[in-house]
Amino acid sequence: MTINIIGIGLDGLAGLSESVRQVVKRGNLLVGNSRNLGYFSHETIPKLLLNDLVETLSELKQWLTNWERNYQTNPEVIFLVSGDPLLFDIGGVLAAQFPPDQLIFHPHISSMQLAFNRLQIPWEDARLITLNNQSVDSLTQALKDGVTKIGIFTSVDYPPQAIAQLILSLDLPRVYQFWVAENLGGENERVQPYPVDRINNYQFSPLNLVILLPDLPEVINEVNLANIPSLGIPDNLFFGNTNEPELSTPRELRILALGELGLQPNQVIWDMQASPGSVSVEMARLFPNSTIYAIEKTASGTSLIEQNCRRFQIKNVISINGEVPAILHHLRTPDRIFMGNSDNNLPEILGTCSIRLSPGGRIVVVLRTLEHLNLALEWVKYKIQSEKSWNYHLLQVQISRSFSIGNLTKFAPVNPVTILTIEHQSLFN
Repeated sequence: MTINIIGIGLDGLAGLSESVRQVVKRGNLLVGNSRNLGYFSHETIPKLLLNDLVETLSELKQWLTNWERNYQTNPEVIFLVSGDPLLFDIGGVLAAQFPPDQLIFHPHISSMQLAFNRLQIPWEDARLITLNNQSVDSLTQALKDGVTKIGIFTSVDYPPQAIAQLILSLDLPRVYQFWVAENLGGENERVQPYPVDRINNYQFSPLNLVILLPDLPEVINEVNLANIPSLGIPDNLFFGNTNEPELSTPRELRILALGELGLQPNQVIWDMQASPGSVSVEMARLFPNSTIYAIEKTASGTSLIEQNCRRFQIKNVISINGEVPAILHHLRTPDRIFMGNSDNNLPEILGTCSIRLSPGGRIVVVLRTLEHLNLALEWVKYKIQSEKSWNYHLLQVQISRSFSIGNLTKFAPVNPVTILTIEHQSLFN
């Protein structure tokens, strides 16, 4: 017995080589969905309609048993699939059901391959996802991670509109171009971008897929300040560090960190590892008479801070490009210190901060790993043993945001962190 798994596109017979057509002609049974079988309606070969895969495989095995009983010869089965049988298709199921020596694959160009070629964009680094109930979380994580190229095989339950709804609900720092490719390889082929926030105004062919590509930041230096809340600016209004979005400080975490800082007017504040500047912007808007030093070691991060300050018309943030703790000795004495990310030299940084901090000051550190948490706790406990005027407390933060996809509402977790607040006890005297 031989099962030939033949990939076929919307161009039908025209897209098959002569050798593959000859394979079909000598077949004893054609298996496929109604569209693929329709390309061979002129053939007199018996046909098995593929609806439910489990039922079809059961019928196929029964057919094979009957054939061998009646003819006692090895039949050739032709299994028609779309595109590449081993790319999110039935080829993998057949490979698990039948011995390798009984299977021969004849791949056609896949719809995803064709879509990227239509866009003239390399796709070896693309994240490919077949969207169903099990893979929604995979897409959500890819979007949160800022994956630069995402190819999505849509489904009836998860059409382009559902994907756009998910993107909008996640309030992402990265802006994506939203491409929909329809009827690839067919007469009614269409590949074009659509505005994510107006996707419900469009109708798409059932045969479609979605490609998400990185978009250039909007060339807008300012936003309409009248429409922005006093606290908790939406993440998508910031030019973000899309290379490492997991290191940015999301809106909910900013609100909690600002509360832990206990800011007051006319203070000097250090914001360390400050890119893309979202915390500095929030502090500067709340206390325009305070001075915030936004310290960042990378040139690209410093540029993002300055872009966001211009965008929100901030005048009281001073962007500092330099390494901590060395650069800290050149800055004005702080009343408050915020550290949004932690380095392995955290004890050294905290040591410098504690020396430079004004009496009654406060340090707030966001710790994203157990290792950094342990480093910080070791340092602060030693500090308290040697200087009784210090105290600390921890806030463990686990936040999830709801989002809708299709008719479902799910929760997407924001990376869990621990907020360490270190304070001088004279603050309360």
